Amino acid sequence: MDQFAQQLVNGLTLGSLYALIAVGYTVVYGIVQLINFAHGEVFMIGAFGALSTYLLLFEGQTAVWILPFMIIGAMIASVGTAVLMERVAYRPLRNAPRLAPLITAIGISVFLQEFVRLFYDKVPGADFPSAKQRIPFPQIDVVTGPALQFGGVTIERASFFTVGSLAVCAALLWYFINRTKMGRGMQAVSQDKDTARLMGINVDRVIVVAFAVGAVLAAVAGVAQGFQNNNINFKIGFLAGLKAFTAAVLGGIGNIAGAVVGGLVLGVTEAMAVQFIPGQFGGSPWKDVWAFVLLILVLVFRPQGLLGARVVDRA
Repeated sequence: MDQFAQQLVNGLTLGSLYALIAVGYTVVYGIVQLINFAHGEVFMIGAFGALSTYLLLFEGQTAVWILPFMIIGAMIASVGTAVLMERVAYRPLRNAPRLAPLITAIGISVFLQEFVRLFYDKVPGADFPSAKQRIPFPQIDVVTGPALQFGGVTIERASFFTVGSLAVCAALLWYFINRTKMGRGMQAVSQDKDTARLMGINVDRVIVVAFAVGAVLAAVAGVAQGFQNNNINFKIGFLAGLKAFTAAVLGGIGNIAGAVVGGLVLGVTEAMAVQFIPGQFGGSPWKDVWAFVLLILVLVFRPQGLLGARVVDRA
């Protein structure tokens, strides 16, 4: 029983990380129907933004009040990257065939990885380490430190930050989308851009806000990833982005609640597969395999996702 509870905790932590990134995917997809494969790199840049803020302003310190500054630094880096990406790469392709922005997203993903790998340690006026190897992530009081023991279950302190971040971000996003003027504008644009434009909604602004909101969530996930793994590198966005996309599809692409559920289900599935599948098909080397097996099964038997894809009927 303790083993099951331990893997459930591990799975919920991992799933919360996937869900944070997946919700960002979903927000952008719901507005522009774009599968932004570069979103994983926005997540990676958020982690490096938090690290850069720490190295520039607080190196050697561990006080918990540093955490908000790291999160703000991560958000600035991620949002700046996402907004620039939308303006330079995606907006000119807004009316192009769907294959064009998809290929562009893959190209941007590779470009951002290589840019960080080659130039992170060459920032003028900053003594940053090379991103070609794993970089230790700062340890912060309360958020990191010795694990806590609850009966037979061990919970890392960073797990509380990851799960709590998902809960807070999901609640704030729900409020933003359902209770603010911009959020209602985003809903209108997601249903019909042309009609929204005729009603006086600035569609370009709404799309930029969607990219920014997705980047904020990715930035928080990047900080959580750093605390969880104690290190980061330029490659962390690739597989995390694929898993987040898988989570979004599992829950129902375009459905924000579905992205949260899909992320949690994916994380728990990975954790349980590692522990309870016997023989040569179990263990951590196979966790990614079982994650994508789950995706295939859902697509075969319930292609609209667990909570149903958000489909808009147009006259």
